[in-house]
Amino acid sequence: MATLANAFTVDVEDYYQVSAFASSVSKGDWSNYESRVERNTQRLLGLLDRHGVKGTFFVLGWVAEQHPGLVREIRACGHEIACHGFSHDLVYDQKPEVFRNETKRAKLFLEDTLGEAVQGYRAASYSVTRRSLWALDALAEAGFSYDSSIFPISHDRYGISSAPRLPFRFELENGRSIREFPLTTVRFSLFSLPIAGGGYFRLLPYAYTRAGFSRVNRKEQAPGVFYLHPWEIDTGQPRLNGSILSRLRHYTNIDRCEQRLTRLLSDFAWAPMGQVLDDMTLHPISVEALA
Repeated sequence: MATLANAFTVDVEDYYQVSAFASSVSKGDWSNYESRVERNTQRLLGLLDRHGVKGTFFVLGWVAEQHPGLVREIRACGHEIACHGFSHDLVYDQKPEVFRNETKRAKLFLEDTLGEAVQGYRAASYSVTRRSLWALDALAEAGFSYDSSIFPISHDRYGISSAPRLPFRFELENGRSIREFPLTTVRFSLFSLPIAGGGYFRLLPYAYTRAGFSRVNRKEQAPGVFYLHPWEIDTGQPRLNGSILSRLRHYTNIDRCEQRLTRLLSDFAWAPMGQVLDDMTLHPISVEALA
């Protein structure tokens, strides 16, 4: 097992709230769908407990308001609670004022529920891109100390391919700063290949993820970050309508995810993201460097 701790993270949202199905599932109808997020998250909590792993749970504000007991349960199990926004709208599709208000609402609710500060944030579908770098100032203003919303790859929905691959610190206006933990990639020739989890973890062979994390930990002597969603271990979830690509990304190999996850938890060392960042000295860059 590697001795360098990677950040283990969970984006706590339900199966019908994912961006891939946003065109076929109206937010106004969310309450009409069977909620499975509580049982799936509790299943993940049990798996992590059996492996002695603590992580960071980025909880969607809407889910937190519906299931405040789940937020407290995650924290009682020794995991870090962080914010996943409120409505799961893509940041670059929101007006800055709407983003600020929703993010503050989610953060304050989590903090009131826990009785402690929430330090971390992750945008829906990693939607802090060049179009929405303004969101970083809003996050620092709201009191977040770190963000994990930037994927340093080229993708049809997210990504800043020129962003640093390893954790760094954004220098912002008015003397503020915010730490950034980009989603993990490996460099191959001229390309950065994603290994951070989610659909990549399910669609590609387990050996790909294992080799990628091993390379980052051993060759670069750096921590990586892994993410998944509670619905990714739920083989019984209702099937939703969507494009062929969306259904491929969402449902492929769900039946293999938990078995692969069990191997991953044993093959590497893990810790909450805030703890991993606290142990690092981060190189500063300006937002303008990525604009």
